[in-house]
Amino acid sequence: MGNFTGYQCSVCGKTLNSDYKGYVCPECGGNLNVILDYEQIKNTVKPEDIFASSEKSLWRYLPLLPVSDPGFEGTALHSAGFTPVYKSEPLAQKSSVKNLWIKDEGRNPTASFKDRASAILIARAKEIGAQIIATASTGNAGAALAGMAAASQWKAIIFAPKTAPQAKIAQLLIFGAKVILVDGNYDSAFDLSVEACDKYGWYCRNTGYNAFTAEGKKTAAFEIWEQILCKNKSEKPLNIFVSVGDGNIISGIHKGFKDLHELGWLPVMPRIFGVQSEKSAAIFNAWAAHTETITPVNATTIADSISVDLPRDGVRAVRAATETNGAYIAVPDESIYEGIAELGKIGVFAEPAGATAFAGMKKAIAMDIIGEEDDVLVVNTGSGLKDIRSAMIAAGQAPIIAPTMDALEKFLSE
Repeated sequence: MGNFTGYQCSVCGKTLNSDYKGYVCPECGGNLNVILDYEQIKNTVKPEDIFASSEKSLWRYLPLLPVSDPGFEGTALHSAGFTPVYKSEPLAQKSSVKNLWIKDEGRNPTASFKDRASAILIARAKEIGAQIIATASTGNAGAALAGMAAASQWKAIIFAPKTAPQAKIAQLLIFGAKVILVDGNYDSAFDLSVEACDKYGWYCRNTGYNAFTAEGKKTAAFEIWEQILCKNKSEKPLNIFVSVGDGNIISGIHKGFKDLHELGWLPVMPRIFGVQSEKSAAIFNAWAAHTETITPVNATTIADSISVDLPRDGVRAVRAATETNGAYIAVPDESIYEGIAELGKIGVFAEPAGATAFAGMKKAIAMDIIGEEDDVLVVNTGSGLKDIRSAMIAAGQAPIIAPTMDALEKFLSE
């Protein structure tokens, strides 16, 4: 916590002390960036210190985080992050790029990227003495908070749209969170959760609203830096594709790389590409119009994790692409199903949101945005077990035969 010095508004630039109790800028309502003491970090830690750590979770990057270690060793809270990166030569050849890596966030304790933010939020709640944490979620953020809260014996309240996939709702309930299903979409659940937190004094974990969520998600950038960039040592930028809903994952990853660049540990900034479904493309629309004004849409994509009418971290999400010479890409839902099937062929079971990033990469290749000499990383944001219905559509149905050799031989011959 000693590295945390305050906040700065991402819109108007106003700075606030670290003891500020609000969530957004009191002047303009903009999202807040956490400010770190980079000079103190430079003077106390070197990259080699991190590489030598025996900690195999996001807590190996504790010197670069604005919170203290919350404890709870040996629990799921200390298992979030440090997810594997797979290099697939067959998929790289098929996609016509030099190198292709898949970072599989489905390997997190509750099977999604959102564990990163929830682990940091538990640590922050402990520091400020917040006994109850609440969040709005389409499923993954809620499951992540519920799982991390269960591991640390914290109280969690989850607001989720009633249409969220049943596998995700089951996770919330199994982890013992108080689950409130809202007869509306994610945006309705978000607004209600904010009102409830204001009235009852609960600590609000909402994605793209609480500044510490991006601080958890930036740890993925630290891992990409350690797992690929420090080893690959390419003079060309790595091209990173990530699906985008409310914009907090992509802005968090961007923040992580900016931290590393500020410390002098990252000589070449990666290019960051945001991918949205055509049926939930508010941030893509803003980027394409060369503006940071986010206009709501009526989101109907099958990728529930990124189905958002009004992205709450849109401004920073746009900048993640524009400031790194990246881009935004919108893909049809049909290509998301195709992405699930293709990633499955290399042993990665992706939820629709994760496959959206892969579909975006393929479209970027078709549009000559990236070429055959480029290095590419695709972030799979969650496990396909989160949405079995979509997985079955992507894979198709298995045949049913009689339990006889004749039936088997007939099937094989056909």
